[in-house]
Amino acid sequence: MRDADSMARSAWADWPVDREIAFARVIDAPREVVFAAWADPDQIQAWFGPAGMAIETREIDLRPGGIWRFDMVAADGTRFDNRMRFLRIEPPALLEVEHGSDRDDDPGRFRMLVTFDEQSDGKTVLTLRQMHPSAAQRRAVIGFGAVEYGAQTLDKLARHVATHHAGKVGP
Repeated sequence: MRDADSMARSAWADWPVDREIAFARVIDAPREVVFAAWADPDQIQAWFGPAGMAIETREIDLRPGGIWRFDMVAADGTRFDNRMRFLRIEPPALLEVEHGSDRDDDPGRFRMLVTFDEQSDGKTVLTLRQMHPSAAQRRAVIGFGAVEYGAQTLDKLARHVATHHAGKVGP
């Protein structure tokens, strides 16, 4: 039996896994195409959000420091205001944003990192990681369905890419 002092320190010891939600999806398209679906203002508005939600944009400036202010509108007319601030955009590898409601003092605002990795067969592995401000906030968003809604959003992205880039090579 080994004591705590002799055990190797885990590389995950300082990782705040109690604040993270992660998604991964393989999309049947080159990463440049998948990245463009996120980085092109016209495309992201066409597919973003859970099933049954429409996007109504008030402002969109997709560049580092830029803002996307939009409402997700449910079929019953319920509106959910959103704001994303783009922190990093490194084509075609990654996007980093802050995402929350459309208010300056949103205590639930979280970081989101989206990475795009191309497989040898030309498909893209998209990894989306959310880092919430606290473990309690993470539990709350999981409780209201954020994991299911995130999966629905990535399903919509895959369908968008399949219909808008079928038969095309490159973006």
